[in-house]
Amino acid sequence: MKVIVLGAGLLGVTSAWFLRQQGHDVTVVDRQATPAAETSFANGGQISVSHAEPWANPSAPLKVLKWLGQEDAPLLFRIRADMRQWLWGLQFLRECTPARTRHNIEQIVRLGTYSRDTLQQLRRDTGIAYDQRTQGILHFYTSQKEFDGAEGPAAQMRALGCDRRVISADEAVKIEPALRHVRPQLAGATYTAEDESGDANQFARELVQRCEAAGVRFLMSHTVTALREAGGQIDHVEATDSEGRFQRLRADAYVLAMGSLSPLIAQPLGIRLPIYPAKGYSVTMPVKDAAMAHQVSLTDDEYKLVFSRLGNRLRIAGTAELNGYDRDLNRVRCEAIVRRTEELFPGAGDAEQAQFWTGLRPATPSNVPIIGRSKLPNLYLNTGHGTLGWTHSCGSGKSIARIVSGLAPEVDFAFTGEHARAIHSRPAAVAAQA
Repeated sequence: MKVIVLGAGLLGVTSAWFLRQQGHDVTVVDRQATPAAETSFANGGQISVSHAEPWANPSAPLKVLKWLGQEDAPLLFRIRADMRQWLWGLQFLRECTPARTRHNIEQIVRLGTYSRDTLQQLRRDTGIAYDQRTQGILHFYTSQKEFDGAEGPAAQMRALGCDRRVISADEAVKIEPALRHVRPQLAGATYTAEDESGDANQFARELVQRCEAAGVRFLMSHTVTALREAGGQIDHVEATDSEGRFQRLRADAYVLAMGSLSPLIAQPLGIRLPIYPAKGYSVTMPVKDAAMAHQVSLTDDEYKLVFSRLGNRLRIAGTAELNGYDRDLNRVRCEAIVRRTEELFPGAGDAEQAQFWTGLRPATPSNVPIIGRSKLPNLYLNTGHGTLGWTHSCGSGKSIARIVSGLAPEVDFAFTGEHARAIHSRPAAVAAQA
């Protein structure tokens, strides 16, 4: 079967790989000249099953109110005259109940565990390398209240098979000695030994090479302008190449994996995807003092930052700004990340050579991605992964490839379409018109 994958980010590339493994004739279309050039370009680098507590949780509404107008806030709503933002915000509030949070954690952990296992198998099969580290992920807390609040979600994750252990501050420093500088401020930590980290962009580019060797075709610098419907299904994709030439691209099936642009492409088809762009920031800097630099991948839950070691580089990423499709760098937010890094690991990185980046994460209100068949029988969805696109990419790609092939997914997850199953009740991201 001929399949066109729309988007060459992590989700599009992994979809293409697993579709080709199923024997399909695959073409990938992307507006950028190189793969993984947008949201997958400089993300936090974590394969973090333990990062399963969604932004929407019982403590979020008060925090969001407190952070309104605060330029360096971890989660910043910039109120706009944008109906999509307001509707998304209302759905976000509905996901903040304890019951919804527990349900969403369950979905996120199940997909995350499966995806991590799938990545590890892919690595064994292909020998792919991407500055990966398998030393686990340590969540540390400098606020006793935040640490106390982490115990409930961590217990739920352990019950679901994600071994996120609650540990003392001394144990945290033993696992990551670079935290010794802030030992007096540490309230405690959690540690998940099976989690990993690595350069997502490098992974995607390496996997593209393997896809091409296997026969996958990549049409880069091709901007998708529309999906056209005829007879109750997708008839063709309309796109323009780098020279502005119009093209119609046809296949038997289509996979929409265009991140935060997905709802704009789907809306004319009557498909309303509850996805809104959440602008994330990252800072990448060379290691300056190896003795002060961390080795283990870390998560600073209070400040919503993650720290990964990518070879001789430090990658610090996080925060979220809901401000439409704006990708301008906010220097206040950039400097806040550098300042927090210096507080924790003084002199570890060369801030004079820091590179700043922003990317638009495709966020659903629940943090649960949208994967499965749409209401149009030959259009499939693999989008809405928010902050966990790298964590969920391989599992999502393999699952959508199986669904396109008429096979049941291997993971118990609330997929859309005919594979949708609700364990308790359907999350807003899945229950939306898809």
